[in-house]
Amino acid sequence: MRSTSFFFALSLAALTLAQDTSLAEVKRAFDVALIPGNISMVFEPQVLLEVTFSQPSAKPITLRAGRQLLRNETAGPPIFNVIGARSKGPFVVATVDLDAPTPQTRTSAQIRHFLGGNFFLETPRAPTLLTNKTVALSPFRQPTPPAGSDPHRYVFLLFDQSNDFNGQTLVTANTSISNFNISSFASATKLGQPIGGTFMLVGPQAA
Repeated sequence: MRSTSFFFALSLAALTLAQDTSLAEVKRAFDVALIPGNISMVFEPQVLLEVTFSQPSAKPITLRAGRQLLRNETAGPPIFNVIGARSKGPFVVATVDLDAPTPQTRTSAQIRHFLGGNFFLETPRAPTLLTNKTVALSPFRQPTPPAGSDPHRYVFLLFDQSNDFNGQTLVTANTSISNFNISSFASATKLGQPIGGTFMLVGPQAA
């Protein structure tokens, strides 16, 4: 299993040398990381989703699909931008950890790290920036892989928001974040397949 993870990491490292300038690059990164199969969803991105983490004493970090970050670079909450959208919203953004507690034993996956709806594109000053008009169903939770784990895949997905979303009761303030299923949730709330996405790798904090 460790050797598989090693070659998997090498493949992702090769992909992340280039910036996300095309939908094909993002799709390829998702396919190499086996994400569509693990979330049981079709991933045919129509827009580029940019996820940016502000840094206290450095330049902000914008993800490229498959980029590995240090845990202390992911405090968040992140800023979302959408490139190539055909509407101003509303949109839903979801973030899930596919590898909890470890990539070898994903018994807690998926962990829900963020879920929010009613995102809209701001215009004209920030035409690609997504802003949330309501409180998130699940506030952003910083990645916290356990000691000894290989890096986890933290996946950000963008959906066109359905008319049924605001009436959903599957996720509330009392709903466990563990063993979430984004595919089942999207089906129940009529979100359909994601229209965009990206992901990062984050390992345990160094001692």
